[in-house]
Amino acid sequence: MARVVMVTGVSRYLGGRFTQLLQADPDITRVIGVDVVPPKQDLGDAEFVRADIRNPVIGKVIAQAEVDTVVHMAVLATPLDAGGRATMKEINVIGTMQLLAACQKAPSVRKLVVKSSTAVYGSSPRDPAMFTEDLEPNALARSGYAKDSVEVEGYVRGFARRRPDVAVTTLRFANFVGPKVRTPLTQYFSLPVVPTVLGFDPRMQFVHERDGLEVLWRATLGDHGGTFNIAGDGVMLLSQAIRRAGRPSVPLPQPAAPWIGGALKRLGVADFSPEQMRFLAYGRVVDTSRMRDVLGFEPRYSTREAFDDFVARQGLHGPLSADTVEAVERTVLDVVGRSPGAREVTRA
Repeated sequence: MARVVMVTGVSRYLGGRFTQLLQADPDITRVIGVDVVPPKQDLGDAEFVRADIRNPVIGKVIAQAEVDTVVHMAVLATPLDAGGRATMKEINVIGTMQLLAACQKAPSVRKLVVKSSTAVYGSSPRDPAMFTEDLEPNALARSGYAKDSVEVEGYVRGFARRRPDVAVTTLRFANFVGPKVRTPLTQYFSLPVVPTVLGFDPRMQFVHERDGLEVLWRATLGDHGGTFNIAGDGVMLLSQAIRRAGRPSVPLPQPAAPWIGGALKRLGVADFSPEQMRFLAYGRVVDTSRMRDVLGFEPRYSTREAFDDFVARQGLHGPLSADTVEAVERTVLDVVGRSPGAREVTRA
């Protein structure tokens, strides 16, 4: 059976790379990539449609091409990608609502795959050792990408109830790492000096970009609906990851964490929201049994192997000049000294 697949968010690395991979499958006759800006990478024989998923015109694209499979990869992780938090929320939440409305009206649509995140579980000192897909977060996300992801998944579940004839697959990915992918966390580990939260050493999981693309491909071509946690085997402590990246760290008091996130953003070196700073304190680990038992997917890279490949391919293990380390260290400590939270800790 001939298949027509539409992928949203193709102007970013993972969306563009996934669009390239789909073209290698003989069962897929047409691939349509959608985004508001043209992709920088070559999409091969895929058709690029410049369209905003926040606009109802996306429904015409689906109807005219008789799209049967939609892969939604247009949920942004940082305000920098969108040009501001307000625009980011519009793209993530309003864009998803419009896309799902268009899918609901299109009789040709038979499959929906959504790239989500384990950020929906939040980060809290009361979290379980591992989150299964059925567990609710102990601390609801209050801002940023995590909150958007929770809302997006809510709308996806509503769509699944209204269109039970459509196979809906939601993939909750752990943090991506790899040779080319860029995220707030890869920027964080690339800093000359890495700030950490004093007294905390959170557990983390990673998924290699190659494994992430493969599981997206399997979900798109397979018949497995449902929600799945996606992560490499094992966990790493933040301190272990920093050492493997060859970076010195600066432990800072927890009340200063929001100020550090703001400072990193203003310096243009990393874009960290309050929710991401909570992750750097409490971490997050998910159970991946359903990924193996239902999807039948075994990651090629463990969490540690994925991180080591990121370090090696990005050249992070090389020596840093003393001047570079000292300059960043001074900046971080200066921010801490001026933050009200740090002054309160000092007075106590």
